[in-house]
Amino acid sequence: MLIEGAKKLSGEVEVQGAKNSALPILAATILCSGENVLHNCSNLSDVDAAVKILRYLGGNVSRHHKTMLVTTDDIHRYDIPHSLMREMRSSIVFLGAVLSRHKRARLSFPGGCELGPRPIDLHLKALRQMGASIKEHHGVLDCTAPKGLKGTRIALSFPSVGATENIILAAVKASGTTTITNAAREPEICDLAEFLNKCGAKIYGAGEGTIVIDGVDRLGSTQHTIISDRIVAATLMCCGAVTGSEILLKGIISEHLGSVISTFEEAGCKIVCSKGNMYFKAPQRLKAVKSIRTMPYPGFPTDAQAPVMSALSVAEGTSCFVENIFESRFKHVGELLRLGANIKVEGRVAVVEGIESLSGAFVEAQDLRGAASLITAGLAAEGTTEVAGIKYLERGYENFEVVLSDLGAAVKKI
Repeated sequence: MLIEGAKKLSGEVEVQGAKNSALPILAATILCSGENVLHNCSNLSDVDAAVKILRYLGGNVSRHHKTMLVTTDDIHRYDIPHSLMREMRSSIVFLGAVLSRHKRARLSFPGGCELGPRPIDLHLKALRQMGASIKEHHGVLDCTAPKGLKGTRIALSFPSVGATENIILAAVKASGTTTITNAAREPEICDLAEFLNKCGAKIYGAGEGTIVIDGVDRLGSTQHTIISDRIVAATLMCCGAVTGSEILLKGIISEHLGSVISTFEEAGCKIVCSKGNMYFKAPQRLKAVKSIRTMPYPGFPTDAQAPVMSALSVAEGTSCFVENIFESRFKHVGELLRLGANIKVEGRVAVVEGIESLSGAFVEAQDLRGAASLITAGLAAEGTTEVAGIKYLERGYENFEVVLSDLGAAVKKI
């Protein structure tokens, strides 16, 4: 992607549907009978990967613009090949659904962005508690539950989003009641639960620390609109902030962005939210933010850390980032240094000394949010920035160069 930097943005943009909601909901359709209609599904490579898995299993999926029609009545396979699992990290969310439906599942460990260890031991421990037998050999998980899954009490040692989703998918048709304590509270968990409840599930407490699921015999189908993507909204806020711009974000859910909004208000931005829209106005130069600590929701999202760091690299003063969720989440820093940023990393801490301006250079993304970070920085840099590794960006951002061009940025994909 080529970016001619140092141009102000202006105008309005509709925020796309959430990738991290669409993926578990697509997996959830495996448990349903009839045709599910999913609105606000973004056209992303990760969503395409989930669709390939559904089709391989025997499902029928068609897309009409942002609406997907999904029927899984004819699903007959319980295995997911290595080539499909490796296309995205979230593919593990299919485990709970396939195991629940077939009492058997065989799949390899997931791939996607390399963010350091993201162990799935929490997923496997929970499924074993529900009665599954799981054997691991040569990178393949062979899971069986000949008597079906059974409801139980599961206490997570960490509020993992993926593990919470997998347990919900395994529990909705299990016999008895499943209680998850220390459950993830992300909005995407609530969206998954809302979809399943519309299909006839009995899930209580989604969005809170304890979720209770009463198993049901059958799930039907429904129409559902995917929530808007809070990380894309946060990235667009970063793009507005780094260029000192005034923009309007439409179709957002401001309650999902509390920690990001307060961070940008501390940096000197004016933010007004009303009726699903956000008016965002940045000062000529941002002020540093003393400390940003990534935490599980409702704390500051790890997925917003990289683009926010780009924005604060040109702020006045010193900002400090502490990454508490993933190791290897500072890969973008080396590339930001090529643009002239002054950032020092020590373990999980990054100290950002704000400078007056960045200068364009060739940089290469190594993961999804790192790609968003480099594009954010490129918008502020003097001259031309060339960002390679755009395949990562397209996992989570739909036509991002078009979105930015519509706001007045000089961006083109080559």
